[in-house]
Amino acid sequence: MKSTIPNLVGKTLLVVLCTFLYTKSFSQHLMFGGDKLKIEAGLNFGPTFFLGDLGGHAGYGTKFIKDVNLPLTKLMKGAFVSVYPNDWLGIRVAGQYTYVEGRDDIINTKGVNELWRKQRNLDFKSNMWEAYTAVEIYPTMLFKKYDDYDPLIKPYVFLGVGVFHFDPMGSLTDANGNTTWYKLQPLHTEGEGFPQYPDRKPYKLTQVNIPLGGGLKIRLSDRVNTGLELLYRKTFTDYIDDVSTKYIDPNYFYTNLSPADAAIAAKIADKTVGIVTPGVNRYPPGTQRGNSNNMDAYFSFLVKLGVRFGYSSSEERRSARQTRCPHFY
Repeated sequence: MKSTIPNLVGKTLLVVLCTFLYTKSFSQHLMFGGDKLKIEAGLNFGPTFFLGDLGGHAGYGTKFIKDVNLPLTKLMKGAFVSVYPNDWLGIRVAGQYTYVEGRDDIINTKGVNELWRKQRNLDFKSNMWEAYTAVEIYPTMLFKKYDDYDPLIKPYVFLGVGVFHFDPMGSLTDANGNTTWYKLQPLHTEGEGFPQYPDRKPYKLTQVNIPLGGGLKIRLSDRVNTGLELLYRKTFTDYIDDVSTKYIDPNYFYTNLSPADAAIAAKIADKTVGIVTPGVNRYPPGTQRGNSNNMDAYFSFLVKLGVRFGYSSSEERRSARQTRCPHFY
């Protein structure tokens, strides 16, 4: 008994001490601030793809990757700062720039639906600026057994809210082959804001989007991470490419715009070439121009490189091992 009681008391005290240290460590781990708050800043870049009314592939047009025109791929560049109050949660703020483009003349399939879009013969290009904040979730870190668990590769998903700015331009080519680009929003190519079309409101060039996606974060060292990410943006506008509803009567351009703008708008709003219907060069008012049932979207595949500030991974693992109870408990 004399040898058993001291051992029992010692083990009991050890359990209490370990419980106290674990509770203290766990509470710090959930704090927004303090020793466990980590900050990562970095850069990202990668190809960006536009999903709208112009261009596309077979049939009426498919969705997401299946409807991408690879020759129109553009490069996105940006920077981000992420704050990690704990290992499974991150709060990201990012700003990025890219460029998007769509053209009907790039369609190279021969189906009837594709040829109708090719006959439409519209095009656009636009700079794209965006800023957003998002919440990152690392599911494999939610149920980790020890605080020093830090795998080399961590999958994550994210969801946020952002703002983006666009300004579509369309082209006209003269008889000598010279191409000039014009800003499309001031031309009201589908009668947006005209009293003759009260249901078509002018669209704003700065709007809200919903960034979402997922990726893999890869630890290169205690302070440097890289990663691969799919970043998709859901938007609430169908006018990134300035195409959404139906052709209007071109006479209304001259009723509502200056003579100079009206002359440009009448040409740029309807650039039909006779492919399916030879000889036609303009559609009757009310003919379908775009599909307003689907909002425009765009997405990027990004490579990320981040530098981490605050505690290093090795310091955290060493601290966690020092506060961990013996394995037989």
